Amino acid sequence: MKAIRLPRVDGPESLLYEDAPKPIPKGNQVLVQVYATAITPTEFDWYPTFHTSDGETRPFPIILGHEFSGVVDAVGSDCTGVQVGDSIYGLSDWFIDGAQAEYCLTVPADIAPKPVTLEHAQAAAVPISALTAWQALIDRGHLSAGQRVLVHGASGGVGSFAVQVARHRKAHVIATASAMNTDFVKGLGADDVIDYRKTPFETVVGDVDLVLDTVGGDTRDRSWGVLRKGGRLVTIAADAEGVKEQRVRNAFFIVEPNRNQLVNISQLIDTGILRPVVGAVLSMKDFRQAYSQKPVHGKNVLRIAES
Repeated sequence: MKAIRLPRVDGPESLLYEDAPKPIPKGNQVLVQVYATAITPTEFDWYPTFHTSDGETRPFPIILGHEFSGVVDAVGSDCTGVQVGDSIYGLSDWFIDGAQAEYCLTVPADIAPKPVTLEHAQAAAVPISALTAWQALIDRGHLSAGQRVLVHGASGGVGSFAVQVARHRKAHVIATASAMNTDFVKGLGADDVIDYRKTPFETVVGDVDLVLDTVGGDTRDRSWGVLRKGGRLVTIAADAEGVKEQRVRNAFFIVEPNRNQLVNISQLIDTGILRPVVGAVLSMKDFRQAYSQKPVHGKNVLRIAES
């Protein structure tokens, strides 16, 4: 099969388009023919990218891209609940090869039926961003109706879903974005949008029940002061991983695969409550452009196969 592989610890400039062995599903594994996979540039900063689940260094070359949309090609001998030919979307294990290839391995618990209203290229941009937003706001943030939530980076992949999920939960949504993205973020359902380049958010926002930080650094540091007493901050910013400050360590989390949540997200998409935000859709051979071209909104996607 064709794959995009990283030959050593490095950035996207070292990725290679080359032949790779087609995986063989064993046990409970599912072999997916990948139709599309989304680009997550921060993968190069993640611990699992270069390590095994046992803490050892992963053997090179490796394949990135751990969210995808595609069709079940084969299943292992112990696999149940999934059939060859099913159109699915979801995640693959962070510690194994991903979906920047014609085929990838996953397990039934990490995938769900693809939203019927989406093409594969749209669906591929959903799993990481939508699950992260869902888990940050609901599982970690315990967001409920009437609460005030501040979403940083609201025009990005996670932020755009977070605004929509918070709106769906009937929260008051405050968002930070650039001036050029203000109307876009309001269109997602934000009640108030702050141009972070013009106005320091902490000068106009207060008594917030929940902050979702997708930016990190100074933005996260200034966010503590806008929380009401008992309010929560949740961060997914990579610079929070491994920091010494305990409150930041407590606030940081990494998304986990969740089939039931993906099923719920599919239903919300198919009923028009949520919509994915996709940047550029590029061919597999244009992977370098997919990494170098920063999307205005959402995430860039590689089209691996034609549906």
